[in-house]
Amino acid sequence: MLGKCIQELRMQKGLSMSELAERSGVTKSYLNSLERGIKTNPSIQILEKIALVLEMELGSLVRYVHDRQKGNVPCDPEWAALIGELQSSGISKEMVKSWKDAWTQKQGNQTKKYSS
Repeated sequence: MLGKCIQELRMQKGLSMSELAERSGVTKSYLNSLERGIKTNPSIQILEKIALVLEMELGSLVRYVHDRQKGNVPCDPEWAALIGELQSSGISKEMVKSWKDAWTQKQGNQTKKYSS
């Protein structure tokens, strides 16, 4: 499962296995073994190197794998980071919802303008 999650995240970032290997300093053959499930117990250092290239903290990578094992489809890590930034800056869910509603309304008005 760990390997499949790494592969999934790598592909979301648009990275080839060779690019991830080069940037992380982990050999391509080791990454290949991880993604195929042959290697299942990498060291923390290996995971930290991979997580760094995937632009996530080690804890986020571990949570991602844990969620996938439980059958949950975790949020895209970039969205999760953005949500964290919004929360820490004091922006509430209600504010985000009102921005979304205003955006949706604006988009609807523009569609009407061009379809008349």
